[in-house]
Amino acid sequence: MGRVGKGVKCSVKGCENRAVRSISVVELERAWKELEIEQTAGRIYLCERHYKEYKKRTRKLRKIEKWRWMKQ
Repeated sequence: MGRVGKGVKCSVKGCENRAVRSISVVELERAWKELEIEQTAGRIYLCERHYKEYKKRTRKLRKIEKWRWMKQ
């Protein structure tokens, strides 16, 4: 069982919700630079609301990556 399953809190400053997903810091900074997070190394834990916003912001990047992989 990972940290999300154990009930870790969201890594965004000011958010006290339980995390539902974890992503790497590199992935988050590539898509959402202005987000203030409490930790800067390892993995970032996001609640449902922040993960949904992250998915919206990375939609275009994910589509480009998918096209890139399909071309090979």
